[in-house]
Amino acid sequence: MIVREAAACDLEALLALYLHLHETGIPEDRERLRQVWAQIEADPGHHILVAEQGGQIVSACACVIVPNLTRNLRPYALIENVVTRADFRRRGFASACLARAVNLARAAGCYKVMLLTGAKDEATLRFYRRAGFDSGDKTAFVLHLDCDDGTIPSPNS
Repeated sequence: MIVREAAACDLEALLALYLHLHETGIPEDRERLRQVWAQIEADPGHHILVAEQGGQIVSACACVIVPNLTRNLRPYALIENVVTRADFRRRGFASACLARAVNLARAAGCYKVMLLTGAKDEATLRFYRRAGFDSGDKTAFVLHLDCDDGTIPSPNS
């Protein structure tokens, strides 16, 4: 297993991997896709970590280091989009990606790492707890800014 930062040439493999997360298709707007990918690549605080097996990307997570004006100016990190191909799960690939993300956060001087998941099944939640994440420390609230009909919900809805 190799865990590394994603490279420019990994975009198509990442998009295919994200189909194992919650995506239902690969974005069709290729120009916008290239713009977003270039923005991610140019951001020194945005890391997409991938685990490879046999030259194939089988797991990934995103880790974003956020500058901060509190905690003696120490940044914090956010982890999102943790995914492993269905046929490679329970082999340590996601654990290795998470460990690499935590090490990046430590090296950046972060005072905490937060991980958000939409997973509800207990096995996935146990996985995150075993990786050292505490689900009882903070309360997360999520406001989705898009709706099925394309409208943006008002703050009072």
